[in-house]
Amino acid sequence: MPEAKVAVVTGPTSGIGQWIAAGLARAGMHVVLVARDAGRAQATSRWIAEQAQGARMETVVAELSLVAEAQAAATAIARTYPRVALLVNNAGVYSPRRVVTAEGNERTLAVNHLAPFVMTLGLLDALRAGPTARVVNVGSVASDNAQIDPDDLQSVRDYSGWRAYGQSKLALMMATFEWAKRVPASEVAFNVVHPGLVGTNIAQVGGMAGLAWRIGKPFMLRPARGADAPLWVALSPALEGISGKYFRRRTEAQPNKLALEPGLRARVWAETERITAAGSA
Repeated sequence: MPEAKVAVVTGPTSGIGQWIAAGLARAGMHVVLVARDAGRAQATSRWIAEQAQGARMETVVAELSLVAEAQAAATAIARTYPRVALLVNNAGVYSPRRVVTAEGNERTLAVNHLAPFVMTLGLLDALRAGPTARVVNVGSVASDNAQIDPDDLQSVRDYSGWRAYGQSKLALMMATFEWAKRVPASEVAFNVVHPGLVGTNIAQVGGMAGLAWRIGKPFMLRPARGADAPLWVALSPALEGISGKYFRRRTEAQPNKLALEPGLRARVWAETERITAAGSA
């Protein structure tokens, strides 16, 4: 029996992350669940085992709002698995108020952008070690009309939950495209995908934003359907070697024009490197 390909999934204990992990297990992959709560990860593993007979899984515990823990998780995975076929950066948060982590980073940026950057960097050698690997970053249409300030990625000035969320997802998109520029598609393909408006718990918060989310949630996609597009980008033979693209569900879409500006992208990249280096010190 051939050795199973290794897939790493962040944020796998709820929402579309559960269904992405289950879909990869059903596809015969060995799934590494990167989660902040060991108990919830164990429950997710049991649930996936019911969905996919013979599923192979393990858990790496990490609080992805902390750069140091994201780096440690990537290092541990790469040490165990010198070849990784797939990384799905799915974990995400939305916060109506500005929350600062123990490392001094704004939490929305830390989870939505810094963690995927650090996970990708830490696993890059393992991703490049085998046949063409893939990195799938779960983005959002919130990036489509977002603005970005490389000098204020931490949203210190005039914080708005929606604006910070959009900026973090635009930064994620820009990093995706920059990775695609720097790494040959024949080695690793990097793409970003908006899964659709999915009724997860990401905006289960107080205030008007939380109220609007709760009212609209019954009309949104179920998480099982929301996982379809990320799984398609992760597994479809039609996307072999396709890199640097933005998909809305299963359709290639035009990204925010800011993500296509090389100079601005370089500034965001440099600031991300600076922040993550400081966070790991």
